[in-house]
Amino acid sequence: MKTKFVLYSLFIFLFSCIQAQTITFVSEKTNQPLPRVSVFGKDGNILAYSDIDGKIDKQAISPVQENFQLVYNNFPVATLSYSDFDQPVIKLNDQVKEIETIIIKNSKPAKYIFIKGNFNAYVTVNNKVNSYADGIVTYIFDNKTKRLKSTNVEQYRVFRIAEPKNEKKETSSWDYGNSLQIPKLKNVGNPEEYKTKRNLIKELKGDRKDQIEVTDGILKEKEFSFFGYRFYDIKNILNMSFEKGSEKTLKDFLEYNELIFVKLKHKSESNYNQITVYTNFYPTEFSFNNDNDTEKVKFDKDTSNYKTPYWKEPSFPNMQTIFSSFFKGNLQEKQNKK
Repeated sequence: MKTKFVLYSLFIFLFSCIQAQTITFVSEKTNQPLPRVSVFGKDGNILAYSDIDGKIDKQAISPVQENFQLVYNNFPVATLSYSDFDQPVIKLNDQVKEIETIIIKNSKPAKYIFIKGNFNAYVTVNNKVNSYADGIVTYIFDNKTKRLKSTNVEQYRVFRIAEPKNEKKETSSWDYGNSLQIPKLKNVGNPEEYKTKRNLIKELKGDRKDQIEVTDGILKEKEFSFFGYRFYDIKNILNMSFEKGSEKTLKDFLEYNELIFVKLKHKSESNYNQITVYTNFYPTEFSFNNDNDTEKVKFDKDTSNYKTPYWKEPSFPNMQTIFSSFFKGNLQEKQNKK
């Protein structure tokens, strides 16, 4: 009996230690978990990014950083010291930005569904931003099958590091601007298709929206070699948001976020570099149309292409403002074609 008691006590102790290793961000108004909170260190590195349960790994927070800026929905929401992370739950004001109402146009059902909105995308290398893009894009779906027919970028900006070294055997020095992606809304119209044996699905029902998180990964146990380069631990986390209590149709669609993680190194390098690709989309207009033609330009990652300063709109998810506050001129905009 005594042995069982000792083992039970050890179990409780270990469980408490494990629990203490995570920190949960919640809304101060609703106490609901806050996914996708970015924790920036004082040097501008993105040290952590909360999952669908609002959790981050406390080990990602280093006392060397001293001060941390928290960003939620593309807006700074708090500045914390290292001691603030001693508490297991941190409440944040998540309503610094009003939820944008999606404009419904041409509401009479037709052959195609158009979803127009704002996007941003960025790549980090070992947590430091390496390249950035944002713009306006329209997705066209078949109204019958709800499958994506085309992705049409209308305007965009691209920012890349000013003086990349691009040393062949030093992968941390590369310019990863070519990894920038337009958000891929492939199965947003058919969320059930994400439910495969390979994917891990989690759902969160909030007070204002319902969210679905889809996680998959490969090469967790062994690396993949290609022309002297090593790839390891590739993981994809996708998050979709829909109207609260809805049937999760395209008309209910509110937000799309995706993270791709890849560990990479040259065979001569001793340590892997963590490459992370972020893509985000926020719908602004929903409409039906019998014609699938729409304005579009080629998304060329070596140039910008815009006619209007769309990023100055108060509702635009302009993460470049946050990045520039840390890195000043290190990220430079590519020349505008227009």
